[in-house]
Amino acid sequence: MAKMIKAPLYSRMDGIIYPSMFSPTCFREALNYKAQPNDTFIVTYPKSGTTWMQHILMYIFRKGEELNIGKTGNLDVSEFIKYCPFIDVCGLEGIQKMKKPGCIKTHLPYNHLSLSPEAKYIFVARNPKDCCVSFYHHARNHPGFGYWDGNFNDFFELFMDGELEYNDYFDHLLSWYPHRNDSNVFYTTYEEMKKDIRGVIVSVSKFLGQEYTEAIEKDNSVLNNIILFSSFEYMQKHYSRPSLTEMKELNTETYSGIKYITEFVASLDVPSIIVKRNNIRKGIVGDWKNVLNIEQNQRLTEKFFDKTKDTDISNWFSQAII
Repeated sequence: MAKMIKAPLYSRMDGIIYPSMFSPTCFREALNYKAQPNDTFIVTYPKSGTTWMQHILMYIFRKGEELNIGKTGNLDVSEFIKYCPFIDVCGLEGIQKMKKPGCIKTHLPYNHLSLSPEAKYIFVARNPKDCCVSFYHHARNHPGFGYWDGNFNDFFELFMDGELEYNDYFDHLLSWYPHRNDSNVFYTTYEEMKKDIRGVIVSVSKFLGQEYTEAIEKDNSVLNNIILFSSFEYMQKHYSRPSLTEMKELNTETYSGIKYITEFVASLDVPSIIVKRNNIRKGIVGDWKNVLNIEQNQRLTEKFFDKTKDTDISNWFSQAII
């Protein structure tokens, strides 16, 4: 009998695997949402630098002005959500309550979005080995996945088979790849952000519009603040997943999608040790070397080069996956 592989708690809709803790109503609204001309999207496969790019865009839009820090020492979560709603979680309510200018986060692949040629899309990719390892820790540490006792070997097989949320890493990457040079698409990699975050921020600002380019050109402190407030050190100190109590407080005045997650998590028998852990873990390139064994490394390397053989994607990550 084949060994049973433990998976996080997932559901399916229109062929897309998504976390069972997400409201089906909100996820359906994300799938059906028709992009508007002034929308700005952050589109990534999970654990590819999404939160990092959210902070960068939020502080570009805020022209370097720090978001309010609450009594707990954390960013005001409700304000962060209003600037950068996760449409897959919040649905249309997230769009309706979004502060302008703001950005919409989604993990949906290209062919599951109703795109607009007048909207802007910022696509961030990350090498698959680090993505897999970070994804595993994310699943283990977030109580809503019910995966606190999951092991990496099982998770690795799910990653290789494309049986994780938002399906196969490579299918997702290759769905966006042909559009990387579209005039309304800006693409970068996690590795490039680690290498030259100042350059990436300048380029993103230019992509977003002259107003934001002028802001960082006229006042050097604006660019320095964007770099500071989106740094891993700052995010580790001030940005963490809200506790159940904090989420319940958010429910009373914000989003039904968050309420759904809160109630879903409350229905699980969650060990107290993982009820609240920081959403920002290491933020480094090459952590996979501490986790993947020789066989796993070889298999994922072979799949990477096989899947990307007709592209220049191997140049994006050549130093990160060897």
